[in-house]
This record gives sequence, structure tokens and C-alpha cells, in this order.
Amino acid sequence: MSSKKKGAPLPASSAGLLRFFEDDTKGYRLDPKIVVSIPVGLIVLSWVLDLFLIK
Repeated sequence: MSSKKKGAPLPASSAGLLRFFEDDTKGYRLDPKIVVSIPVGLIVLSWVLDLFLIK
């Protein structure tokens, strides 16, 4: 019975999405922190400009 537990198949991924993200592709690799911080920085810059320039 222990051999069945060791050889049990892993659960199937939905539509192969897990396997897709395991593959390496060519292109730029960006840190997620950079991807999030650029829009947040633009929003903050917009608020600051709105506070100081439009009165």
C-alpha cells in the first residue's frame, strides 16, 4: 500500500496553467515590486501636482 502512495499522480492543473508558468520565455524580466511601484508613483505624483499647482 505504501508504494501506491508514492506513485500517486499529482492533481491535474486547470487547463495546463501551472505547466505554462514553469516554462522560461525570452524577454525582459521585471520585479513585481517595480511593476506595482510605477503606477503607484504616477498616482502619487498626480495628487501632489494637483495639490500644489491647482489652487
